[in-house]
Amino acid sequence: MPNTGKSTLFNRLTGASARTGNWPGLTVELLSARLPLGAEMVELVDLPGIYDLHGMTEDEHVVRRFLERVPVDLIVVVLNAAQIDRQLSLLLQVRTLGLPVMAVLNMRDEAKRFGVSIDVNRLGDSLGFPVLEISARRAEGIGPLRQAMGSCLRAARPLPLSEIAERLAPDETIQDEAESLLRVAVKAPHQLSDRMSERLDRILLHRVWGLPIFFASLFLLFQLIFTLGAPLQDLVEGLLVGLRDWVAEPLKGILPAFGHGLLMEGAFDGLATVASFLPVIALFFIVMSAVEDSGYLARAAFLVDGFMGRLGLDGRGFVLHLFGMGCNVPAVMGTRVMRSPALRALTMLVLPFALCAARLQVFLFLIAALFAPAQAAIVLFSLYVLSLLAAVLTAWLFKRRYAAIEPVILELPPYRLPVVGTMLKTAWGEIAHFLRRATRFIVLGVVAIWLLTHLPWGVDAASPESYAGQLSAFVGPIFAPLGFDALLGVALLFGFVAKEIVLGGLAVLYGVGEDGLTAAVQQHMDGVQAYSFMLFTLLYTPCISTLAAIRSESKSWRLTLTSVVWSVGLAYVVSLAFYQAARALGF
Repeated sequence: MPNTGKSTLFNRLTGASARTGNWPGLTVELLSARLPLGAEMVELVDLPGIYDLHGMTEDEHVVRRFLERVPVDLIVVVLNAAQIDRQLSLLLQVRTLGLPVMAVLNMRDEAKRFGVSIDVNRLGDSLGFPVLEISARRAEGIGPLRQAMGSCLRAARPLPLSEIAERLAPDETIQDEAESLLRVAVKAPHQLSDRMSERLDRILLHRVWGLPIFFASLFLLFQLIFTLGAPLQDLVEGLLVGLRDWVAEPLKGILPAFGHGLLMEGAFDGLATVASFLPVIALFFIVMSAVEDSGYLARAAFLVDGFMGRLGLDGRGFVLHLFGMGCNVPAVMGTRVMRSPALRALTMLVLPFALCAARLQVFLFLIAALFAPAQAAIVLFSLYVLSLLAAVLTAWLFKRRYAAIEPVILELPPYRLPVVGTMLKTAWGEIAHFLRRATRFIVLGVVAIWLLTHLPWGVDAASPESYAGQLSAFVGPIFAPLGFDALLGVALLFGFVAKEIVLGGLAVLYGVGEDGLTAAVQQHMDGVQAYSFMLFTLLYTPCISTLAAIRSESKSWRLTLTSVVWSVGLAYVVSLAFYQAARALGF
């Protein structure tokens, strides 16, 4: 089920070895990892969280199609031990399929705190398969779980499935059996009480002060990120400069001038400029992981649900927008939890305005280069607010075209102290994703930009006669009213492939390494131009990966094209209005 700590358990079992992959008969990618269990090597697949095998959401369809089309040796059903009275029915549905199964009751520490006691041996005997209690957050019970999984696999006799609907027992039968099992194996108070959560919610969910407190908290967290991240960023930059000096000199005697420039000034300088921001990006995701793990993120969705409803969205869309701060792609894929196609389409139009990590690194660099430390958090916070306003405007304008009414249930988990290991794994996962993209997009992008600045043969680098100069002459008049020089326009064109390319591209276009890009930027733009550039980068078309996700999830080229045209048009109008107004006012 959702919100049972399934992803935390998956990470505990697999470490950093998880990957996404395609499966026969499915149009989506699922997370999987190879996992040694005793003498066997198995593949563990993380299916989407679902409430019911009868359900109509896309996630529930994905689970049913997977079980019908992929040979399965063992199903591990993860439930929240503190909410077993509401979650036992899913386990009983899975049992009726006839496949090998075992149950994991997670969050046993919370169940104990709420006074819920479960006789797992009696429950397992009644069900006919193993039942274990664990706490994935605290890494309690993971060893016995691995042993039990191995034992179940050795005894498993998987059966072929056809249509799941033909095997499911009637809901009334499932409900009667669940109530019988609860009477035999579970002792729980009539009403769960969490006094700490109740006291905090009186403040953090206050109808007047709740949202201001949330946004004030975000602002303070951004200030913390800048304060801690700046010295770490300087340290990484120094190491990269030293590495460049150590590598560049020996290569001069080996490679021809063109090859040496392509390798060092193109690939290395471009990647090094991007890599210098990894500490700040890691800090950002550590902080956001702590907010999510604490239970506060779900409350933010609750606070804005009423307002989002007036825009044709719901609180889940707000949570996905916050998740989009990591990467827009998984946020778009997360719309599968919505049953209404219209609601999914509207949410997919809104999500690309989330300030993702790729845009974040561009902003962090420009803010640090051109704004005083006292202004830094204010500038970054304003960009996050503007990203929300752009999403609100988009939803308001398109809600009639994509009108939908779908009730939403938001579960508010108890407040928890964030687990350091979970935060670090989350940060590492995001950095690993970033580095994978670096190998796929950034290297190709910065190398392409270097070639544009140095070809055709015999021209001066980045001169008007070079391909980059010719391209900048074409795009220069388009971006000039926004305050950008022509080379900034070229970098933005490559940013369409991946926003990570923008900074590396600038380093190549200006002909400087990562240690000289700050001075080059200060020479080519002031604060007004930089803010206009950041506005455009914030709002203009999402990267190719996000557009591919929108096309894949919506099955609509029209929606994908709408996303491109609307975001580019909005970015141009907003940047133009800001820059011209600022200059008219004398800034």
